[in-house]
Amino acid sequence: MEKLRIGIIGAGANTRLRHIPGFQEIEGVEVVQVANRSLESAQKVAEAFGIPQASGRWQDVIENPDIDAVCIGTWPYLHAEATIAALEAGKHVLTEARLAMNLEEAEGMLEVAEQHPNLVAQVVPSPFTLNVDRAVKAWLAAGKAGHLREVHVTHTHAALARSDAPMTWRQDPEVSGCNLLTVGIYHEVVLRWLNPEITALQARGCIHTRERKHWDRPGETAEIALPDTVSIWAEDAAQCQYFYHFSGVESGLARNEIRIHGDQASLRCDVAAEKVWIAEAGSNEERELEIPEADKVGWRVEADFIDSIREGKPVELTSFADGVRYMAFSDALVQALEVAE
Repeated sequence: MEKLRIGIIGAGANTRLRHIPGFQEIEGVEVVQVANRSLESAQKVAEAFGIPQASGRWQDVIENPDIDAVCIGTWPYLHAEATIAALEAGKHVLTEARLAMNLEEAEGMLEVAEQHPNLVAQVVPSPFTLNVDRAVKAWLAAGKAGHLREVHVTHTHAALARSDAPMTWRQDPEVSGCNLLTVGIYHEVVLRWLNPEITALQARGCIHTRERKHWDRPGETAEIALPDTVSIWAEDAAQCQYFYHFSGVESGLARNEIRIHGDQASLRCDVAAEKVWIAEAGSNEERELEIPEADKVGWRVEADFIDSIREGKPVELTSFADGVRYMAFSDALVQALEVAE
């Protein structure tokens, strides 16, 4: 079996939780180098996971001739630069979501990836619905919903409810770009299930707390430029209506739900519980959608990436082309966004 050597750029929480252990579990795969924002932090990760080389420069991973593939686990601010450098250096790329800072960067990444068809370019997929995706897509593909009328997506939490809570990195446009709250990661699911062509979009948001402690610079405060809450209306080419609400100021029991309404039936997905219910049109009663165990594929990101490299399997979750589509939505959202003063 061909041995594959992986380099890590950015060893944040998800990289330590998922990517490094995921690669290390695969036969014939070795994580040989990790680069983080400081040499000290990279060395700590290298020691914790038994990685031979550590660096404070991400370019060292790209320039290492012994590395076959790169996993980019940084925030979006570095995705485009590091991805393009890796592809041009002849290395396969798995980059963390969101794909880029904005649509222009995403399109540039896709263009370079298409110039290197022999290399695998994959984005870490939205993980929340991996165990229900197949069943939901099959139900929709069978036409069980009928003509689609409405799609509702709601994701709320309380992380920003207190005015003295620090900002999150998602509120910092210097590192997150146009990726507001968790909009893009949920719209990716909608694209996965329904593949809509969005033709119109409006959005309204509010910055409830104008100044917070900086997420990365102790002792400093920052003026908040991105909203704590955002509500979105959109319409697709078939005139299906989309209503999205995202909030960081909702205390109590968080909401994490996707609803799809057609003229034959409605579907309700409790994303956190990984449960799906169906109601026939006009009925107040729901029945749980049975999800075969074989369809509950779960997290296979690192394994899928390696399979694509070794076996030439096409990238399904998630291709750069798919990433460009959700970035187009996020970019359009920022352009359309009205923020309450």
